[in-house]
Amino acid sequence: MSGLDDLTTEAGDDDVVGGVRARLVAAPASTEEASALITAARDLSVVIRGGGTRIQQGPPPRELDLIIDTRRLTGIVEHAAGDLITVVRAGTPMAELHRLPGQQLALDAPPAATAGGTVAANGSGPRRLRYGTARDLLIGITVVRPDGRVTKAGGKVVKNVAGYDLGKLYTGSFGTLGLITECVFRLHPVPVTSLVVRSTAPPSSAAKVLAGQFAPSALEIDAAPGAAPEIAVLLEGTAAGVHDRATELAALLDGEATTEPPSWWDTPPWPPGGLALKLTSVLSRVPGLVTTAVDAGFTVRGSAGAGVLFAGCPAGDATVGAVETLRAAATSAGGHAVVLAAPEPIRDGIDMWGPVPGLDLMRRVKDRFDPGHRFAPGRFVGGI
Repeated sequence: MSGLDDLTTEAGDDDVVGGVRARLVAAPASTEEASALITAARDLSVVIRGGGTRIQQGPPPRELDLIIDTRRLTGIVEHAAGDLITVVRAGTPMAELHRLPGQQLALDAPPAATAGGTVAANGSGPRRLRYGTARDLLIGITVVRPDGRVTKAGGKVVKNVAGYDLGKLYTGSFGTLGLITECVFRLHPVPVTSLVVRSTAPPSSAAKVLAGQFAPSALEIDAAPGAAPEIAVLLEGTAAGVHDRATELAALLDGEATTEPPSWWDTPPWPPGGLALKLTSVLSRVPGLVTTAVDAGFTVRGSAGAGVLFAGCPAGDATVGAVETLRAAATSAGGHAVVLAAPEPIRDGIDMWGPVPGLDLMRRVKDRFDPGHRFAPGRFVGGI
């Protein structure tokens, strides 16, 4: 651990992950500093922390010596407007990337989330229907591997197909394969105008929207026990085109076109400390999955157009049986159920990630990239 003392400080009371307190904290300011830190910490267990918006997802680490905080790895390195790309350091808050002049990084991540954390969690929001997730918008990446070596993949052009697409491997890896220090994202022009068509309509109405020529950027649903479900559709483009599409869609859904999304838009459907799940489904089974979740006492929100939903309930209503019910329903619907957060009384009795195809392959990748299983030990699928 030569030189480690110069790179770390003692952890504080807030340096806790899943109830486990770290011994040390470090905040490198560059890829080079991060490489030196990880090389010096070769015998320590590590968890990476960005904005902290997803830090509590997953089981607690088996052990935790060091938190690597990305708060000093910030800033936009390059914004090439002509090429529709931006290069950013991993600790850059998404709020800063939401303010790019004249262009947009179309990821509806929380403002406090970081670029690297959004990639590590494969984050997205309502507009995933049109623009995709972080996995789709990332075109280049710089990572410090668990042995301290720096790896780069992709580049600064959208059509870059040389070599292995390691960016997609690191996307959604939740810090298990190394520390992301820099990201290259594809950008999109800011639309001239947008409207939201809202309607009190059943989830099955989403099929009408997708079958038409409306080209929605987002198709969201909100459903709760004892309340009528609501659908909201985001339309973007030229003023005339959006107006015409919104008028036709409002008539189809017996709804109204507004300039602002509903208050529940891109808002988690669970209270603080409650039970939170992410559910996926093939599109044809979304209505049935929503009905099952609502009947089980959950509020459901998310993309009826992409088959990505979020379900939640207060801590007092959370049970292991409820999780099993929704997991069985999601599996039957051709998808999965992941527990994002659970109150402590039932947390230990839940498999947070659930069964995942390809687990053997994931274990082999983990063994190759992190043979000591030091990064986020035990926090990912199957105890990886």
